Amino acid sequence: MSILSTSILERVTRLEEGGIISPKEFLHMASRAAIDQAFTRLTKDGRLLRVGRGLYVAPVVSRFGIRPPAPGKVVAAVAHQKGEVAVSHGAADANALGLTTQVPVKEVFLSSGPSRTLHLGRRIIDVRHAPRWQLILGTSRAGMAVRAMAWLGKEHLSEVLPKLRQQLPSEDWEKLTAARASLPSWMAKAVGGAMSHA
Repeated sequence: MSILSTSILERVTRLEEGGIISPKEFLHMASRAAIDQAFTRLTKDGRLLRVGRGLYVAPVVSRFGIRPPAPGKVVAAVAHQKGEVAVSHGAADANALGLTTQVPVKEVFLSSGPSRTLHLGRRIIDVRHAPRWQLILGTSRAGMAVRAMAWLGKEHLSEVLPKLRQQLPSEDWEKLTAARASLPSWMAKAVGGAMSHA
């Protein structure tokens, strides 16, 4: 194995699960063509997975065999590398919060960056650009609540908000109510109403 390929593998094995590695990180070692060739060879050998243009991850090796890294970890790593915010989709959040029994079929995440498609073996991960208000509370339970409400829609808010009021720890409920000014009017009004009935 070439020094370049060895360096690529050494770098990627130091990363946490889902950590992103890019050919650009090795421009000091060889020509772009030689680097691309090394990445292609390592991908063909199953040592790397190409998740998107110029984005690679290492498969996870465990006692159960080899598997792709968890989608959420890959999405978070891509967002971190690009200086973006990425969070789960409202459908997944509604399910996690017990507001629906529907399990999302597709793996969808929301991001402050442009919409993009990532590939993890045969799995396709859809990363969609989202409005800022869906991202402001991040991955907290308050943020999950905002995205769950957005996904469920205004017609379901009257039944959903009392459940959220009971479920959310007081710290997250306070975060949610404090963020009212950043939410769409229909959601801010409903959250304010739930506060007055608490």
